[in-house]
Amino acid sequence: MSESGLQLRTEVSDTGQLTLRLQEVQFPAPGEHEVLVKVEASPINPSDLGLLFGPADLTQATFSGTAELPEVTAQVPESLLRQISARADQSLPAGNEGAGQVIAAGSSDAAQSLLGKTVAILGGAMYAQYRVLKANQCLLMNEGVSARQGASCFVNPLTALGMVATMREEGHSALLHTAAASNLGQMLVKICLKDQVPLVNVVRKAENVELLKSLGAQHVLNSSDDDFMESL
Repeated sequence: MSESGLQLRTEVSDTGQLTLRLQEVQFPAPGEHEVLVKVEASPINPSDLGLLFGPADLTQATFSGTAELPEVTAQVPESLLRQISARADQSLPAGNEGAGQVIAAGSSDAAQSLLGKTVAILGGAMYAQYRVLKANQCLLMNEGVSARQGASCFVNPLTALGMVATMREEGHSALLHTAAASNLGQMLVKICLKDQVPLVNVVRKAENVELLKSLGAQHVLNSSDDDFMESL
């Protein structure tokens, strides 16, 4: 079972013109150990924004195309063209993670076990209506968990868990985290509380101090405070 559907593509020309467009793509039938997922949700992480827009000046973006196939164009400043040289004139898919329903599966037991199920998925090119992936790139959601709830299962959670694992592997006993009020930062607070890892959280606004303390964070510093360095 193959499917045709839309996929979001980003391309920057060698002269610096960024084009963001929807493109009709044929998604192949899944192989023995693969599944075909109908993508129902996908978050936009900072790393996704970097690929989608690069250093283009979006304040001067223009919109064209049709309602069904819109296009966005913007210009990368000449002084920043070197930043896009490696991707120049390449049409690239985007979207690190997502979630959806498995609508077709290969013949292997692992693939067949996911048929009809809601899964979180990792592997890039998630800003699309469909995605073919290996079964081991899928995380089965519990009954009742929606694709929207499961779409962010990988990038931030695994980063937060990886920070704690790296700390231990390198022989450290505590962590200091900046931008600590981000989604990742809030996850890290909860992980460190559960694992009894001392964590120093650095934020830039007073309201974020209160936010993290409401989650149970013990050490929260505001870098905008006059005594920040002394407190640190």
